[in-house]
Amino acid sequence: MALLLPPLPLHSLRLSTSLSPSSSSHGRNHHPHHRSHVRPPKPSPRMASMDGYPLALPSVPPRRRPPYVRRGSCLVVPPPSPARKPSAVVKFLGGAFVGAVPELTYSHFMELLAREGFLVVSVPYDVTFDHERAAKEVFERFHSCLDSLLDAGIPDAGLEPSDLSRLPIFSVGHSNGALLQLLVGSYFSEKIPKANAVISFNNKPAAEAVPYFEQLGPMVSQVMPIMEVSPVYSMARNASDDAWKALLDTAGTLIQEYDQEIMVSLNKFADQIPSVMNQVTQGISEFRPTPSENRQLFKKSYSVPHTLLVKFSDDPIDETDLLEDILRPRVASIGGSIEKVTLSGTHLTPCAQDLQWQVGPQYTPADAVAQSLKSLSLNDTRVLARTIADWFKRINPE
Repeated sequence: MALLLPPLPLHSLRLSTSLSPSSSSHGRNHHPHHRSHVRPPKPSPRMASMDGYPLALPSVPPRRRPPYVRRGSCLVVPPPSPARKPSAVVKFLGGAFVGAVPELTYSHFMELLAREGFLVVSVPYDVTFDHERAAKEVFERFHSCLDSLLDAGIPDAGLEPSDLSRLPIFSVGHSNGALLQLLVGSYFSEKIPKANAVISFNNKPAAEAVPYFEQLGPMVSQVMPIMEVSPVYSMARNASDDAWKALLDTAGTLIQEYDQEIMVSLNKFADQIPSVMNQVTQGISEFRPTPSENRQLFKKSYSVPHTLLVKFSDDPIDETDLLEDILRPRVASIGGSIEKVTLSGTHLTPCAQDLQWQVGPQYTPADAVAQSLKSLSLNDTRVLARTIADWFKRINPE
């Protein structure tokens, strides 16, 4: 399990806010030696600035219905066109931590898969050192959601139960989610996917997944009692909806404008950090099963017939090549198939988001860099989604 966090805004950005005359009296315009012949335009309240020049934050999307529906703990992303019936159900598992809030961290990637004609069911999960328990919980949550879909359909998407009853089941997992989907395919022999797309697999021991883990345990044990009585820790654990709304408004997303339930997801996301810290204080020093136990399990019990392994050109923590060596004999023994592709991108390519970058009154170098990076990362994400979709369609031609 690699500790995976979503891409963050440039640290050089700071949010401009309206200041009263008294609070702004310490600004540079009051410095006796400050001489400025060109005064930068004053940023608006919805604009960030760097060195005094306005930069655009990602624009706030208009209020609209989210592209997903909630069924229990799962997010379901149907094909966007009601006239297009899905060709398969795709279970999706995201990476550690970010997998708990896929509506924020994987929404663009999931929508791309849905546009390819798949009904995407994302199963959020909490980070734990007990991967066996996590895999079995994911299995139960997914099938509980699937049963609900088969009973009631998705009326908002124009899908009847009969539209879903005979669809094949595929699975896509990223990073720690890739590990969990392999465990599901090894612990269970029934009700498993017909095909797995495994993205950026890694199966590192805790000491490598969490740098300096062996030193972290004793330190956290000493610090945790202090943290628990800290008002900052209490605020993090008990942040109100208003606090989360202010945080999201600062980021410019305002997703809660059309999905109030996202506050529940965000609180669960925040709760993971103290939960993991508590496990450390309890003396847990390794994942269960261990990486070597996982490898032996895959060799003997992996039962998903078809597997696509996806690695990226710039991903130093990827262990896809090692996984291929482990799986290929096992897949051959069950009469299945395995393929491997290397795509342009990084470990965070599946998390790229299509945020609208609006240029400010002055087009700055930072605007150019931001737009170029966005274009490159989104193209990598589109290629990833299309590669997986094309492979699924070859496995199960319509």
